[in-house]
Amino acid sequence: MTIAQSSPKLSLPDHTQLPESDGTFVKNFQEHPQSILLTSSIRPILEQLHPDERYCIGQDSGIYWRLVDPPERGAEAPDWFYVPNVAPLLDGQYRRSYVMWKEVVAPLIAIEFVSGDGSEERDATSPFLSAESKAGKFWVYEQAVRIPFYAIYEVRKAAVEVYELVAQRYQLVSPNSRGHYPIPALGVELGIWQGKIDNQNLPWLRWWDSDGNLLLSGEERAGVEKQRADMEKQRADEEKQRADRLFAKFQEMGIDAQDI
Repeated sequence: MTIAQSSPKLSLPDHTQLPESDGTFVKNFQEHPQSILLTSSIRPILEQLHPDERYCIGQDSGIYWRLVDPPERGAEAPDWFYVPNVAPLLDGQYRRSYVMWKEVVAPLIAIEFVSGDGSEERDATSPFLSAESKAGKFWVYEQAVRIPFYAIYEVRKAAVEVYELVAQRYQLVSPNSRGHYPIPALGVELGIWQGKIDNQNLPWLRWWDSDGNLLLSGEERAGVEKQRADMEKQRADEEKQRADRLFAKFQEMGIDAQDI
């Protein structure tokens, strides 16, 4: 009597088993505050869209789109990306990366910050051209991960290009009358804003709402609230001073203010 041997169960690696980093680092001092600015300013919009808090934001985090050796060759790490309708934690653990063969939802938008000449971010090389071909970022986002919106931001040119996936191909999006690029699923627009962030006066990539109102960062919102509170306090102080002057005037006239 022979016992049939069952074939081993196929188990693909998940985010805890794949490299968390390829050993590279942020290329300049502008990228970190730029990522924080994008995340902080759009957070209130995402909280409205996702009252259940089911969404993720990746900042220079890996998206694994195929399993190869070494594993890093099958991943791209957008400088910023957003995934709707997914759990922020997996089995109670923070995400080390976003693994496409373990997920159902693709990111809605990925953003790359150009630090070189922009060729890397626009590289549409297919990995199937030859055994040595490495997939270009543009090809990966368009053909493999199929991210609906892809933005390429160049701080040196004070410009951003936005592509939308149409019929499985990226089409360059035209700006609206405000010079912004609408992202309809989010109800927001992307554009360039010149100003000072973290003592750097630069053309920053920012969000606006669909009416053209700039979405403020958490620090900017706190500043507005402080200004409003200061104005309220000033108004209250002025009102108290007016009442005190009036009370003193009544006293000079021998009038009891309680009789009025």
